[in-house]
Formats: sequence, structure tokens, C-alpha cells
Amino acid sequence: MRRIAFLALVLGLLVALGVVLGVGGREGKKGGEQRLSYRFVPAIRNLDEPVHVTAPRSEPNNLYVVEKGGKIRVRVRGRLRARPFLDISRLVSNGSEQGLLSLAFHPNYGRGNNRRFFVYYTDRGEDERIIEYRSRGLSRSPVRVRQLLYMQDPYSNHNGGQLAFGPDGYLYAANGDGGSGGDPENRAQNMRVLFGKIFRFNVGVPRPRASIVGLGLRNPWRFSFDRQTGDLYIGDVGQNAWEELDFTPRRSPGLENYGWRVYEGRERYTNETPNSAGRLVFPIAVLPNGPNCSIIAGFVYRGTAVPAARGRFFFGDNCVSQIRSIAAPGGTAVRNEPFNIGSLSSFGEDARGELYAASLNGVVYRLVR
Repeated sequence: MRRIAFLALVLGLLVALGVVLGVGGREGKKGGEQRLSYRFVPAIRNLDEPVHVTAPRSEPNNLYVVEKGGKIRVRVRGRLRARPFLDISRLVSNGSEQGLLSLAFHPNYGRGNNRRFFVYYTDRGEDERIIEYRSRGLSRSPVRVRQLLYMQDPYSNHNGGQLAFGPDGYLYAANGDGGSGGDPENRAQNMRVLFGKIFRFNVGVPRPRASIVGLGLRNPWRFSFDRQTGDLYIGDVGQNAWEELDFTPRRSPGLENYGWRVYEGRERYTNETPNSAGRLVFPIAVLPNGPNCSIIAGFVYRGTAVPAARGRFFFGDNCVSQIRSIAAPGGTAVRNEPFNIGSLSSFGEDARGELYAASLNGVVYRLVR
């Protein structure tokens, strides 16, 4: 994700005050219009650059927020605890696109003795690590268990950073092309390295190894699985022309090549030949860069609190504050939603599938009617 200066002063003031525009709207077939009766409202304030929101399904009353500087905060029954769930600030570099980037709880977290969770961060040497921890509750610091991945990074940007468990029970991770501009060493098409890839681990074995499931990505800052269908959505940050949203159905025929650096969006970026190791696929939606600059993939809404939003995939951009959506699965018609979130950094789900959005200005918002 590219860091940018704050937006215009007025919008910045609105966000700082926790105001999100929500003016409603109408959509529907002829003779049956439906009012869009939902909006985002502040759920947690006074955070320090939140970049990820999640919760284990075993904890319906808790919400965990990743702060870029190296802390994970937890809200319990509506109240943000002062004590961090995890604090690895001393281990984390916190440059423009660096930091503690995401958190994933094991699917069986909270069942029996399973207290396993995983974090992705850039270390003090500006390299990338995926580490497994074991929780000891909210009042004691977690215990480091093992390192799943260490990647020496050639540049400071395009770190990806998303972790999520897929419907197959594997831990998925996304990494950018290594950085700089234009992928100068063409890492995204190189199957011998993990840069520019989505890969997964079987964390149930003693020594998990990364297995590539997608290549040809520039900077997949955020991706998500539809909790109902298992389909995969990827927001891949573009170079200078296009931001792209990629889609892979759960019943994918095999390895996908999302095109970078041969393609940016649906257009040629170089005259090279795509790596034939993967099936070349094109994005389901593209957005021009600019005014867009950093697409941020969200989630297909599968909660129950906002019926009008069910089955829509929400996403946004770090430069353009308007939230957008498409119909799942894999819709191509982008709808501009009637509300804005400035300095958007990420989306998230709680245990019940309710949708959240995080702003670098220190606020986490919740989708409500």
C-alpha cells in the first residue's frame, strides 16, 4: 500500500471527527426500487494507524485491531482494552509501507487447547517475517512458537502483508513484487521466488513450506475469501495506470497468473511473454490511476445486521475516499457507494461476519443500517 499525504483539509476534519458521509441512494429493477439503507459509523477511536481488523469465530464479542507500529489491540464487549494483546514494536520497522501488517487466527482457535495465531511484519532490517504465536489470554503476553517465513527484501516497498486462512484450512499469504517501480528484476513472473505471489502453508505439519497458488501480482496489499463460497478476491495495487481487482473462484482449475509485469490491469505493460506455469487471467474490475492510487480489497458481506448489503463485495482506495462495491460472486459492475472513508487502510470481519473498515487516521468503522 502506498502511503500518501492526508486528503483535503475539509475531508480530514470530517474523518478526525468520526463523520462518515452516508446519504442513501436508490437502486433496483424497474418498478421495484430499493433504498440503500446502510452506512459506516465509528466503532473504535484513538487507535494508532490501524491496518487490519479481524476476530476468531470463537469470540463473537471481541474485535482485534492491528496497529502498524507493532501492537494488536482488542475490543471486548465494546470497550478497547488498554493492554495490547500483542506488542512487538521493538521488532518492527515502521516505514512508509512497512510495519506489523496483519493477523490471522487458526480456524480452530479457542477450541480445546488451540490458541494459535499468526502475524506478518517487516522487521528492523526491513525484511519480511511470518511468525506463529500462542495466546495465553488477554492478560498475559503471547508466546512465540516458530517462524514460518523469512524473506530478505531488496526494496522497502511492495510488501503485501495479508494473512488469511482459506476454505481448505491452509494459511494464505500475499507478497508484493519486491519493490522499486516496474518490477525491475521481473520477480512477479519468476516461479523460483515468492515475490509477487500468493502462497499458502499447511500449518498442521512440523515444518510448513510455502506453496505458490498465484503469480503475477504487483502489490496485493489486501485479499479475502468469501466466507460463504470460498471465492478469492485480490486488490492489486497498480503502477501508474490501473488499479485492479482480481477474482478466483474456489473451484479454480489451477495456478493463476494475474499478469504483472506483462500486463497492468488489462493493458500491456511490457512486450514480454507471461510465464506459462500459470493460467493467465484478467481482472474483473479496473480503476484508473489517478485519481485512484492504492486499491484496498475488502470482503463480501455475509453478516445479518445489514440485509441490504448481503452478497456485495466492498472495497476502496487509499487516495479516493469513496467506498465501492460489486455483486458477488465475481461481478464486474462497480457501484459507487454513497459514503466515504478518508485514509482507508483496510477492511475486516468480526466473528459474525459483520463488516469493518479501518482508517490510518485512527478510527475503525462498522457497516450498519
